[in-house]
Amino acid sequence: QDYFGVCSEVMIKDNVVVVYEVLEEMLDNGFPLATESNILKELIKPPTILRTVVNTITGSTNVGDQLPTGQLSVVPWRRTGVKYTNNEAYFDVIEEIDAIIDKSGSTITAEIQGVIDACVKLTGMPDLTLSFMNPRLLDDVSFHPCVRFKRWESERILSFIPPDGNFRLLSYHVSAQNLVAIPVYVKHNISFRDSSSLGRFEITVGPKQTMGKTVEGVMVTSQMPKGVLNMTLTSSQGTHIFDPVTKLLSWDVGKINPQKLPSLKGSMSLQAGTSKPEENPTINLQFKIQQLAISGLKVNRLDMYGEKYKPFKGIKYMTKAGKFQVRT
Repeated sequence: QDYFGVCSEVMIKDNVVVVYEVLEEMLDNGFPLATESNILKELIKPPTILRTVVNTITGSTNVGDQLPTGQLSVVPWRRTGVKYTNNEAYFDVIEEIDAIIDKSGSTITAEIQGVIDACVKLTGMPDLTLSFMNPRLLDDVSFHPCVRFKRWESERILSFIPPDGNFRLLSYHVSAQNLVAIPVYVKHNISFRDSSSLGRFEITVGPKQTMGKTVEGVMVTSQMPKGVLNMTLTSSQGTHIFDPVTKLLSWDVGKINPQKLPSLKGSMSLQAGTSKPEENPTINLQFKIQQLAISGLKVNRLDMYGEKYKPFKGIKYMTKAGKFQVRT
C-alpha cells in the first residue's frame, strides 16, 4: 500500500519486478532485514510513470545507486540528515472494541485491540520519550523495533528514536473483562407470534459509558430470518433499508443525540403457514467516538531530547467498533 496506494492482485501482477525487489531487500537469507518503509524507498524507488518509461527504454531498474544512510548507522530505521522547516510529531491512539452482548444486556465477551500510529516529521536525530498515566492497562504489547524494550520493562516508559514519517509505534490488547467499558447499548423488542404472519420490531440505540463524548457514524445491521418477507419500519432519524432478497436490514443512524435517542419501529410480514423462526436475529453495530480511548488509556507527556528546537506535538484518541454484536 505504501508503494502502490492499493494492494490488489492486478497491482502485484503489474509491478511484479518491484514487489520482488522489495521482498529481496526485506529478507536476508530468510531473516527479516530492512522492514522500514522509508529505508526501502531509498533502496527501491517507488514506481512512477516517468521512471517506468525510462526503465523500459534504458533497461535499468528501480534499485537505488547508494546504500541508504540509515543502513550504515546504529539506527537502521532512520535516515541521517533529515531536515524539516516545520517540526511536528502526531500520535493517534486508535482502539477497536469487540464485544458480544446477550439478550439481557450483560456482556458475554469484550476486548479492545489498540494501536498507536505516529507521524513524526522532525529534523536531525531526536530522541523521544512517551509516558502514560496508566500503562498497566496494556497487555500483550508489540513494539516497533525502535522502542527500547529494557526501559519499558523497568519504567513502563516508551523511549525511542523515531523513524522518519509514518509508522506504527505499538499495538496492544486489553482483555480483562472488568476493564472494558461498553460505550453503547441497544434496547430491543423483536417478537414473532406463533400462528400470525406478522411480527414486531423495535430497537433504540443509546450511549452508555462515553465520558460525555458523542457517538457518531452509527450503523446498525441485522440479518433477518429467512421467513421474513418484508418489513414496514419508521425511524426517528437516519435512513434504513431492508433487502427482501438477502434479508439484510441496514439502518444508517449517524450521530446519537442523548436527549432524543434514535429508534426504529415497525412490523415484519412473514411467510404464511410457516412456523415462527427458531431464534431472533442478532444486531451488529458500527460506531466511532472521537477523542476517547475506551480503555481509559491516556498519554501523560511526550518529551524530546537530543535536539534544540521545540516541536509541535499532537495526540488524538479514537474508539471504533470492531465486531460488536447484540443478541436479541
